[in-house]
Amino acid sequence: MNPQHTNTWPDLAIGLYDRLTGRNAEIAYEFVDMHVKIPSGTGPQAEHAEWVFGGTLKIRTRDLGQSPN
Repeated sequence: MNPQHTNTWPDLAIGLYDRLTGRNAEIAYEFVDMHVKIPSGTGPQAEHAEWVFGGTLKIRTRDLGQSPN
């Protein structure tokens, strides 16, 4: 993978996590009433199902191996 171009959401998350945890950072995402459209396949003809998460979805990560400054 070219470090200049991120091709997938997991690659983006991994790159961001790797960069920030070296600085003792924590990544936290919070989604309220999130709507996600899930494709049935790839391509322009794919149909989408909508998933709705009522309430709050929180994702947090931190590197427990790092000691705070």
